Amino acid sequence: MVKRDAPSIPPLAACQTIEDVLTGLRERGVRATPARRLLLAALFRDRTHRSVEELKGQVQAPAVNIATIYRNLDELVRQGVVDWSYLGGSAAACHLASGGHAHLFCEHCGAMTEVPSDLFRGVTETLAASGSPPDRVTAGRRPWQRR
Repeated sequence: MVKRDAPSIPPLAACQTIEDVLTGLRERGVRATPARRLLLAALFRDRTHRSVEELKGQVQAPAVNIATIYRNLDELVRQGVVDWSYLGGSAAACHLASGGHAHLFCEHCGAMTEVPSDLFRGVTETLAASGSPPDRVTAGRRPWQRR
């Protein structure tokens, strides 16, 4: 049996259009369904962090229910198109994957700002060495823990 190298497929996080993402998904053997197209349209239309409920409100199609949104988001996360963010005590939010950035948020007013992840390089390495998942630690506690 001859082992073949996987085709050289560019990272989907680098895609700039819905069609680029759908083409990349097809090249990976992932179907480009109408529901997935509608979800991508909502994500590309407003490139902010949104909850699943907010996305459902933006995907106006009777056949696309909340379970369909979750299933599609899970697949898009596996494919590197979407990232989940855990911002403070709020629900998880998803957004188009966009390279290295971190989130700063104000626990008082809830405002969120994206900053280059390089800003936290030393902190991230220290957390990784201690066994804590760096993408889920905020202000010394896990986002799902309340004060």
